[in-house]
Amino acid sequence: MPTPLSLGSITIERIIEQDRLPFMPFAQFFPAVTPELIAENRHWLEPDYLDPASGKVVLTIQSYVVRANGLIILVDSCVGNHKARPARPLWHMMASDAWPANLAALGLSVEDIDVVLCSHLHGDHVGWNTRLENGRWVPTFPKARYLFADRELDFWSAKHESDPASCPWMEDSVLPIVAAKRAEIVTSTHSITEAVRMIPTPGHTIDHFSVEVGERSGEQALITGDMVHSPLQIKYPEIGMISDYDSAEAGRTRRAIFTRCCDDDILLCTAHFPGNPIGRVQQQGSAFRFICD
Repeated sequence: MPTPLSLGSITIERIIEQDRLPFMPFAQFFPAVTPELIAENRHWLEPDYLDPASGKVVLTIQSYVVRANGLIILVDSCVGNHKARPARPLWHMMASDAWPANLAALGLSVEDIDVVLCSHLHGDHVGWNTRLENGRWVPTFPKARYLFADRELDFWSAKHESDPASCPWMEDSVLPIVAAKRAEIVTSTHSITEAVRMIPTPGHTIDHFSVEVGERSGEQALITGDMVHSPLQIKYPEIGMISDYDSAEAGRTRRAIFTRCCDDDILLCTAHFPGNPIGRVQQQGSAFRFICD
């Protein structure tokens, strides 16, 4: 099991669903990346972040659990089972016990989760929000409040209404939560407790947020969601990825966040980095470097 991260009385733990997954050709995933840039960085990207055999970006799909102030808080809920995702064969109609088993390995059941935070509404971050029961999608976590950013939910609800095939996860993983009256609609600056706070990190989606964890006077960590997908985007913050809503804004967000992480020595807890996804950012001129903690 991954080692828990402790910030005083607060702990942060990971739930891995898919580990070290060769996902998509690297240059397709990052459309602005040139062959020359890949060649220049291949020596450190391979094999952890760039699969040498297939040339694909390597991702891990994982959630984070935060135990703070008497609450058990789940940040993002991965892909989930039995979800129709024909555009993503690696996720289509998955039937895996990995995520539930890794939740149980933390000594937790679905009944223990108090709050679910969805950093944004993409399919690989909302999937375990629901489970299939007698042909219906019902909330997986029966006692939890599910927090959605207001502009994010508005955007994807409108997109689902106009083009449901473009965001099938809304039908099976988000709207059932709203229908069950388990959704709490908040701004992307909302605080869950004094030690767990949402901060806006827009660009990848319209109202993406990350989760700042830790007492303001002590050590802090930032659970990034999809603000960053690869250490290459830490070295070059302006590199966007294929699913961005606004890659230019995402680049500005990353540069501002990485600068703050350097200034305040904030740990990054990344959503998709394989191996050890937790580390610090070091500034190197106009670029940055990810150093595993």
